[in-house]
Amino acid sequence: QLTLVQSGGGSAQAGGSLRLSCVASGRIDSRNCWAWYRQVPGKTREAVATIDGDGDRRYYKSAKGRFTISWDNAKNVLYLDMNSLTPEDTDMYYCASASSFSDGYCDTYEWWGQGSQVTVAS
Repeated sequence: QLTLVQSGGGSAQAGGSLRLSCVASGRIDSRNCWAWYRQVPGKTREAVATIDGDGDRRYYKSAKGRFTISWDNAKNVLYLDMNSLTPEDTDMYYCASASSFSDGYCDTYEWWGQGSQVTVAS
């Protein structure tokens, strides 16, 4: 069982940067896989970035080249550093964890953070 508590996010101007944090507590080991998702109200959540227990990262769509996902093993904190922000990045962002992964992809996400709002002004 895990608990994920998010912080960070907020408002930024276009071209600016924000950091999202997700503190994990509970049973954590190298089999965990971590992710950031985004969701527009009324739409399904879509993946932003993932990092597995081997440290392999994947980025999706517009996150490529602008966002960086990282996992601090010592602190059990997942980060998403967001740079060169655009108004299209405005959304609610969620961290998530799966208890396993395969071939660099996380398996079913079992735990979710509470969400962090990111708003980017033009």
